[in-house]
Amino acid sequence: MSTETQLVAYVQESEFDTVLTESEEKVVVVDFTATWCGPCRLVSPLMDQLAQEYKGRAKVVKVDVDSNKPIFKKFGLRSIPAVLIFKDGNLEETIVGVSPYEDFSNAVLKLL
Repeated sequence: MSTETQLVAYVQESEFDTVLTESEEKVVVVDFTATWCGPCRLVSPLMDQLAQEYKGRAKVVKVDVDSNKPIFKKFGLRSIPAVLIFKDGNLEETIVGVSPYEDFSNAVLKLL
């Protein structure tokens, strides 16, 4: 697993389910992104901020859609950036597109 920052790691399809079900944190935020995606670069620092703010309470990970297409399709996603928020392994919220930090923060907060 390679990491872009210490707080937000990239996960591969093979480890995706394990991250959702075996994370110490009950809430897992998954940022579906790609290197070529301009709007994704706007969301990326927000994910870093989210990871910092909820450290120990929520886990934030990224999935590169180019190398993990089956996961992307599994959730019926059609565009990125797409942020999926899971609690206890269940999808609770989906935020597609660039949104203000508060949208992500509030979505996590109501699941904690």
